Amino acid sequence: MIETMGRALLFDIDGTLANTDPLHLKAFNQVLGPHGHAFDHARFSRELQGFANISIGERFLPNETIERRAAILDEKEEVFRSLVAGQIEPLPGLMALLDRADDAGVPMVAVTNAPRLNAELLLSGLGITQRFKALVIGDELPYGKPHPLPYQEGLRFVGASAAASIAFEDSRSGVQSATAAGIPTIGIRTSLSDADLVAAGAVASASAFDDPALFERLARAMAW
Repeated sequence: MIETMGRALLFDIDGTLANTDPLHLKAFNQVLGPHGHAFDHARFSRELQGFANISIGERFLPNETIERRAAILDEKEEVFRSLVAGQIEPLPGLMALLDRADDAGVPMVAVTNAPRLNAELLLSGLGITQRFKALVIGDELPYGKPHPLPYQEGLRFVGASAAASIAFEDSRSGVQSATAAGIPTIGIRTSLSDADLVAAGAVASASAFDDPALFERLARAMAW
């Protein structure tokens, strides 16, 4: 294995490694419905997707105490975890991409606004926990996405250069976070269109990881 200094691949988890967004939408509707909120796919992608629970609580539960907001959103995550159990499938081409990066010595980092329990459940369910050199949780930092800090931390963990790395994201807030950190970002079209992702800052988009154009771009960028 040849160690490739300075390069890294950084991945969001939900909607990027696996298409879990429909289950998040269902869980949000179940838990926030009694509080007067109903979400369709378009509203979910605008107002919930990729945002940390703290900011979601501030926006949609403004009359609740901080403790009560946290409890309500913890319940949402419990509902999500029950829905996702046994239903986690990798996006097409993901495993082949991870194998290629490992063979080339390119380190990989997972960067998410999801709670740690969710992130660990999804990585474990996909059988890829050990593939990542680090797991960065936005809620455990002073700022989550769309702030660049989560991706800056991901780069720091593996000693990588932003310009020499590539990030993969499916949400507006995630693309904004990665691009603000200076990382060229590929949008994954599990929920948003190419136009939406490019407008948020993505350099290109792909429907999944088996897109031939994506593999060509990665081969050039990662020198493999």
